[in-house]
Amino acid sequence: MEFADEKIAALLNEAEKLEVSNDILAGPVQIGNQYYEFEERAFYDDRVKIYMPKDFDELPESYKKIKYPSSERPEIIKSDEHGVVNITLNRVDNDLEEEWVAELTDGMKAMMKKLNPAYVFYSDGVEAVGEKNIGYLEFKSPALDGFMYNLMFLFEFDGQTVMGTFCCMYKEYTNWRDIAFQIVKTIRVVKGEEQT
Repeated sequence: MEFADEKIAALLNEAEKLEVSNDILAGPVQIGNQYYEFEERAFYDDRVKIYMPKDFDELPESYKKIKYPSSERPEIIKSDEHGVVNITLNRVDNDLEEEWVAELTDGMKAMMKKLNPAYVFYSDGVEAVGEKNIGYLEFKSPALDGFMYNLMFLFEFDGQTVMGTFCCMYKEYTNWRDIAFQIVKTIRVVKGEEQT
C-alpha cells in the first residue's frame, strides 16, 4: 500500500510541474524553489518599460557600494530580497542609433575580453524586440564569493545608449537563464509623442 501512495505522490508532483508555466507574462513562474510574479516597471520618465519580479526592490545603498564598488555604478539596481539576483539599467553618455547596436555589442565584447580575460563568454548577438534592436552578451565572471552569471544588454534610447544587466550566482544560472532572456524580450521604449 505504501508503494502505491508513493506512486500517487510522484504523479501529483509531475502534474503540478506541468501546470506551472515558465512564461513570465502568463502568471507566477517557479524559479528554483521559489515562485515569482512579474510586472511591467517603467523607468526614465515612464519611457523605458521592462518586466521584472514584483518583489524586486531597489538595492540598499550599503549593498550597492559593496556589489558595485565603482562610483560609476548603474543608476537603477533592482534586486531580490537577498541582494543576490539583480537587474540594472544605466544610461551611458554614448551616442547610439539602431543600426549601430550590433557594432557596439561586438565592441563591448572585445573590450571586456581584453580588460577581463577571466570572463567566459557564452553567447552574444542582437535580438529584435518590437521596433528595437537589443544587443546582448552572456558571460560568467569571477566574484568575491564564487562566479556570477551575467546577461548584459544594450539598446538605443533618445539617441543614447542604455546598458543593463541581469546577474545571479553562477550556480543558479540554469534556473534563471531562460527567465533572463524573457526579461530582455519584454523591453519597450515609448516614443515621447506616444506617452499618455
